[in-house]
Amino acid sequence: MKIKRILKWSARAILVALVLAFLVGFIAYWRSTNDCDRKTALVNPMKAIRFCEYGSPDVLKFEDVEKPMPKDDELLVRVRAASLNFIDAGLVRGPWVLRLLAGLRKPEFTGFGQDFAGVVEAVGKNVTEFKPGDEVFGGRRGSVAQYVCVRKDRVALKPANITFEQAGAVKHAGLTALQGLRTGKIHPGQKVLINGASGGVGTFALQIAKAFDTEVTAVCSTRNVEMARTLGADHVIDYTKEDFTKREERYDLLFDNVNNHSMAERRRILNPDGICVLAGIGSAGPTQEQLGRIVRGLGAGLWSRFTDHKFAQYTTRMDQADLKFLSDLMAQGKVTPFVEKTYPMTETAEALRYFDQGHARGKIVIAVE
Repeated sequence: MKIKRILKWSARAILVALVLAFLVGFIAYWRSTNDCDRKTALVNPMKAIRFCEYGSPDVLKFEDVEKPMPKDDELLVRVRAASLNFIDAGLVRGPWVLRLLAGLRKPEFTGFGQDFAGVVEAVGKNVTEFKPGDEVFGGRRGSVAQYVCVRKDRVALKPANITFEQAGAVKHAGLTALQGLRTGKIHPGQKVLINGASGGVGTFALQIAKAFDTEVTAVCSTRNVEMARTLGADHVIDYTKEDFTKREERYDLLFDNVNNHSMAERRRILNPDGICVLAGIGSAGPTQEQLGRIVRGLGAGLWSRFTDHKFAQYTTRMDQADLKFLSDLMAQGKVTPFVEKTYPMTETAEALRYFDQGHARGKIVIAVE
C-alpha cells in the first residue's frame, strides 16, 4: 500500500509539473512579441533592415525606424558596411532552440546583423577614447542600419589600409578564429590544419595562424584551392579528392570549422598532446545535420578528458583587446578580410538567400548607403 501511495503521488506531481510547464510555455509563447505593429510617428527616421516574423529571407524588410541616441558610455556610428554571420541566418530562420532566447512566437529584437564598420558621428559624455570622425569597426545587434549606438568597449579603430567593407566583416568571424586558435594554444613552429578554410571564420583562421609563424594546411573544395594559397596556406588539401584524416601527416593543432569527421578519425592525425579545437559546424545556420554535429562535438569534448588528445570547445566573446589585436594584424598586412560579394542594403534578403546556400567564400557584406 505504501508503494502504491508513493507511485500515486509521484504520478500526480509529474502531471502537475507538466501542466505548469505547458502553461508557462503557453504564456511565454503569446507574450513574446515585438513593436512592429505599433504605428508611432518618427522624429528622426533612418533606414534599417528588420524582421518581424521568423521565416525565409523574405521576412527581411527595408524600413524606416527611429534614429538612436547614444548613452553616456556609447558612440553613435554612421554605418558604412555590415556583414552576415551564421547566427544571423539562424535567428531569421528561428529554430526552436534559438527561439527560447530570441522569442518563442516572434523575434523580440527585430534588428538584423551583428558586425559593422563606420564613422563616429557623436559620443556620450563618458567616452574619451573616440571622437567624431573616427573610423571604427566592431559589433552591435541590428547593425544593418544607417546608424547604430554601440558601447565604447565594443569597437576598435579601423586601420587606414582596410576598406569599410573589409572592416565590417571582421568582428564575429575574426574573433571566432583568433579565440579558437588561442584555445588551441597556438605558437610558432606548430603544424596547424584548418578544416573549412574557405568560409568567413576559416579565411581569418588561415591568415591568423600564419601570423603566428606556423605551418598551415588548409582544407577546402576545388574551387577554393587557389584562394587558400593566395591567403598564405603552405599546403592545401582538396577534400573532394582526398580525405585529410587518411593522410600520414600529423598536426599539433586541428582547427575544425566543420566537425564532419569522427573523433577517432581526428585523433589519428594529431601529434601526441595535439589539440583539436571544435570551432564550427559548417553550413550557414542550424539545420538537423548541424545540430547532430553539435551533439558529436559535445561528446568529443567530454571523451577527450580521458585521452592524450584534447578536444577543446569555446564560446566566442566580445573582447576589445582582441579587436585591437586584429586591427594591428590588418594594419601590418598580415590579415586581409576576404569579401566575396557586397550587396546594397536594399538587397539584404538576396544576400541572406545566397549565404543560406552554405557555399559562400569568405564574407558576404552589406554596403549601407
